[in-house]
Amino acid sequence: MEAFAQVAEGGVSSPQFTALCSWLVSELRLFCPLEEDVNPTEGPEDAEMFQIEVSGLLNELNCPYPSLTKGDVTARLSTPENCLQLLYFLSSELLAARLQARKAPRSPEQDDRAGEAMRELHHICKALGMEEPDPTCSIHQLMADIESKILEVLSTLPAEKMAPLLKVPLSTAEWETLSNIHKALQAEYQKRKRMMATRLDVTVASFHWSERAEKHRAAMTAVFEPLRQSLLGSSQITLAQLLAAREDFSRIIKTSSGASRDKTSCAINKVLMVGDVPDRGGRPGEIEPPMPIWEKRREGGGGGGGHQRWGKRSKKKKK
Repeated sequence: MEAFAQVAEGGVSSPQFTALCSWLVSELRLFCPLEEDVNPTEGPEDAEMFQIEVSGLLNELNCPYPSLTKGDVTARLSTPENCLQLLYFLSSELLAARLQARKAPRSPEQDDRAGEAMRELHHICKALGMEEPDPTCSIHQLMADIESKILEVLSTLPAEKMAPLLKVPLSTAEWETLSNIHKALQAEYQKRKRMMATRLDVTVASFHWSERAEKHRAAMTAVFEPLRQSLLGSSQITLAQLLAAREDFSRIIKTSSGASRDKTSCAINKVLMVGDVPDRGGRPGEIEPPMPIWEKRREGGGGGGGHQRWGKRSKKKKK
């Protein structure tokens, strides 16, 4: 509490004191649906507005201290003792709110978050070569063990390779915003994944149109279905991976570069088609009006492109 006493010495004219009060209120708002808010000041000229905001907040919280709720609004925080009492009151309210939140039954969403956090901790331990965490080990002790192991590993790595991509510390509100962006991107890419899977289904279904391919339907399905099922899962990218990203992740490398081709090249790239290759068409500039009208594929037909018939040309000549 010595730190509180030092901050309280500056009073309402100190941006450090008002910033601390504002932070305590912002943390309290996470647990209590408060209508009033307190904003930090930039200088002594904002002190009066700050005290008015504090007065409204204390009334909403039913503050029991007359020294903070009675008398002239602009004189209530005129002494370091009253400022210190305000810090004690806000911090005690925050502590009580956090304890109440821990006792309350957790929602399914909170359980999912807790499970995700534990999975991440297990992944961290595995990546660091640590033993599986003991179920009876406290989170505090586990985090201390992980920190010790990370410092040990970092000491053996070159500093230039460990520069983080995210260098700016984020506030609670910014982390919440980042989480919402993450959820929106996950939903967007999930839709794209379903669209690509549907296109894949249509392409694979077209392989069964010919009589020759129909004989191998069971073998084709046995190979395709396991791969198809792997596309149905949701994205596994988490915010923890954002924290783990290094600076070199932000460098844009062309997919045609030599370094990329070493990992993406495969045997199919070396297959060369020789002889007469069927012309698939598809060049709009070579098609004269009217456009072709596609007819239904014949039963048992195979091969590529559908059948087409041409409508009658207009007898009117172009001027």
